[in-house]
Amino acid sequence: MTIGLDPALVPELLVRDVDASIGFWCTLCGFEIRYQRPAEGFAYIMRGAAHVMLEQAGIGRNWLTGPLEAPHGRGVNFQVVVSDVEPILAALRAAGVSLFMPPETKWYRIDDQEVGVRQFLVTDPDGYLIRFQCSVGRRGANRIRDLDQSQ
Repeated sequence: MTIGLDPALVPELLVRDVDASIGFWCTLCGFEIRYQRPAEGFAYIMRGAAHVMLEQAGIGRNWLTGPLEAPHGRGVNFQVVVSDVEPILAALRAAGVSLFMPPETKWYRIDDQEVGVRQFLVTDPDGYLIRFQCSVGRRGANRIRDLDQSQ
């Protein structure tokens, strides 16, 4: 387990069944339990520098700002950077988990460069959308900039 500087932002996801969520996030997606409080339905999990808290609804303090309906993860996706997406894909496929978006290689423009990633999206048991991605490199974006200026 890698424990270093704690991140400044750690999302806490309200889940229906913390054990099912731990199974998904840890067994299939390679996260580890940093610590947990089973009596409170709580687990703090991490994979490298990616940290997430899981809290079971109906146990302990649930801070709700309105009615909660499934799927819980509407309107947000969590990007998790990994060194290789293939082992996670293999585990998900072996478990029969459907992907929200199949693997793709995508180039994103940042100023005068493009950053390439291999990525896919999957939902956890509560509908939270997770985008796993790994780097495929950088390249100049001159060709795209020239096309933009000619229009």
